[in-house]
Amino acid sequence: MIRKIITKDIPGIREKSKELPKEFLSTTAFQRLLVDMEETMYATDGVGIAASQIGENIRVALVTDERKKLFLINPKIIWSSWRKVWGEEGCLSVPGLFGMVRRASSIRVTALNTEGADHTFDAKGFFARVIQHELDHLDGILFIDRAKDLHEVKESHDHAL
Repeated sequence: MIRKIITKDIPGIREKSKELPKEFLSTTAFQRLLVDMEETMYATDGVGIAASQIGENIRVALVTDERKKLFLINPKIIWSSWRKVWGEEGCLSVPGLFGMVRRASSIRVTALNTEGADHTFDAKGFFARVIQHELDHLDGILFIDRAKDLHEVKESHDHAL
C-alpha cells in the first residue's frame, strides 16, 4: 500500500527513531511495512526512504542504486572516509526543494538484513550519499539542516532521496 509521506512540517519527522527488536522482523506487520516502504518509494520516484517518512518511528531504511535495493534495520555507519564531496539532494519529505550537501564519499555500514542477520558492507559515491541521507532521517535530521544553496524546483527532478 502506498503511504502518505510525512513532510517537514509534521513534528514526528524530527524525532530520533527507535531500534527494532529482532523478534519483530518475522511478524506480518513488519513484512507489510517493507512492502509499503518499497511501493511508496517507487510511487514517489525516490531512491531511498526511511520508515519515519511514512510515520513509523523505527530504525528501518530502504536504499537503492541502479543494481540493488537494500533494507537496513538498525543501521549504523561505522566508518566514513575523510574525503567529503558536495552533491545535490532533494527529499520526499521536503517537496520541491533542493540543495547542496557535503557527505563522506565512502562509508562502511552495519545493519541487520530482513532475516535478522548482521550485514556489514562498504558503499561509495551516490549509493553512500543515499544511505547517509536516509540514516539522517532515522536521527530526525533533514537534508535542509545540512544544505547550502537551497532552491525551489517546480518541475520533476531526476531523483529525490
